[in-house]
Amino acid sequence: MSENADKAEAMFREGFNCAQSVLACCGEPRGLPRDLAVRLAGPLGGGIGATGKTCGAVSGALMALGLTAVNPDPKDGEAKQKVYALTREFLRRFRERHGHTDCRDLIGCDISTPDGMKKARETGVFLSLCPPLVLSAAEIVEEMIANPPPV
Repeated sequence: MSENADKAEAMFREGFNCAQSVLACCGEPRGLPRDLAVRLAGPLGGGIGATGKTCGAVSGALMALGLTAVNPDPKDGEAKQKVYALTREFLRRFRERHGHTDCRDLIGCDISTPDGMKKARETGVFLSLCPPLVLSAAEIVEEMIANPPPV
């Protein structure tokens, strides 16, 4: 387990959304100021604006991974393909651990609807299921940065 992953889980438990927690804790050691990470990832929680789509922890993790893998030169097609391969590898690892990458599938509630949000709050999924997802996403990022997979 990594220190950054533990920090991400703790940040989520403080009330930050899943994307903010992962991006801030995995991004800060790579030069992204925490306050900027929190602002950038704010719209991505709850599966992108509480729509239940791609898990915010996944979105935050991919942005953190991009901090180390993306070449800012738009003409570098090889670098672009490398980051896409890293993205696919992250998604594969996350799915291997959790079965899905969409929020609604991970938590079993469609939080884009009032009834789904009510069910999520009543069953406590934000406190029981989401913290381990945040932890896991941050762990995968840290693993991939420490030991880059061949692409």
